[in-house]
Amino acid sequence: MTLKKAKDVNTAAVTTLGLIGGWVSARETGIRPLGGVLLAAAGVYAGRTWLAKGGPALTAGLTTAYVAGFGLSHPLAKKMGSWPAVLTVTAGVAGASYVLADKK
Repeated sequence: MTLKKAKDVNTAAVTTLGLIGGWVSARETGIRPLGGVLLAAAGVYAGRTWLAKGGPALTAGLTTAYVAGFGLSHPLAKKMGSWPAVLTVTAGVAGASYVLADKK
């Protein structure tokens, strides 16, 4: 199996996998670091694509959004519940990834 060329990767899907998949894997297994590994791996894979598609500034901005989304999901979960919080931040990050990197 070969990796897609960086410019061909759909980063909205990758960030969705990282945020939702990381949360679900941590929740279902009870192993929080496992969720962190999935979150980090998806972030690195998306980051290489953002760099190829838009350079360092785009990469820094979307990486910040990705990490902030993860961080914001925790206090949001206390206010609205886990699933709504994770889905909300994922929609924001994936939407930004699509508009700023994938749509081009």
